[in-house]
Parts: sequence; C-alpha cells; structure tokens
Amino acid sequence: MISSVFQDMKVLERALDASVLRNQAASNNLANVDTPNYKRQVVKFESFLAQALDTRKLKTYTTHKKHVSTRQNNVNDVSIKISRDNAENHMRVDGNNVDIDAEMTLLSKNNIYYNALIGQLSKKLDVIQNTITQVK
Repeated sequence: MISSVFQDMKVLERALDASVLRNQAASNNLANVDTPNYKRQVVKFESFLAQALDTRKLKTYTTHKKHVSTRQNNVNDVSIKISRDNAENHMRVDGNNVDIDAEMTLLSKNNIYYNALIGQLSKKLDVIQNTITQVK
C-alpha cells in the first residue's frame, strides 16, 4: 500500500517536471514568434509514461547484476524529451512555424494540467500526513 503511494507520487513528480518544461517550451516559442526560420519546441512525455506503466508488456527478470533488463521499473527513468517541430505546415513565408493562438491555448491547458497535478500530489501528502497522525 505505502509503496504504491510513493510510486504514485513519483509519477506525479515526473509529470510536474514535464509540465514545467512544456511551459518553458511554449514561452520560448512565443518569445521567438518573429524569429525567421524558428521551429517551435514540443515536449513529449505522456507517451513515454504510458509505455513505462503498461502492465501488458512482456515482463523479464534478471538473474545476474550484469544482465540487461527490458523492464522499466523506475519512473525516474521515464524520458521527457524536448524536440523541434520541423513540420512543413507553417503558414508564414519566413519559415517560422509558431502559431500564437495555439501556443496560448497550450499554455492555458498546461496551467490547468499543472494545477490538477498539484491537487493530486497534495491529496497524496494529506493521506500520508493523516496516516502518521493517526499512528501517534
């Protein structure tokens, strides 16, 4: 039980890290909206997290410390990747593919996502605090 609470907190922590990076990427995109040939930054995290948490995968075990494991047991190892969106769907002549409206929408959506994650983390911490105070 307690290990699942801490595992959930690790997932929330990594999701918060991704949300902060997504906010920085969107801010960079907005700051460079008038820079010729600038390609917007995108943050990829949720698909990597889904792969790491997928319980339907083939589970392998190692019998020696030098064996290579295919399992991703540690949520801290889930990647958060920032990459350039090199899609050729830019609407501008200068080669910049930043859409102000899309970036502002992304920032708003990310703000809601961040606040929801903080709320979930707060609830997990309340559970731990209540458990400690009841044990006393």
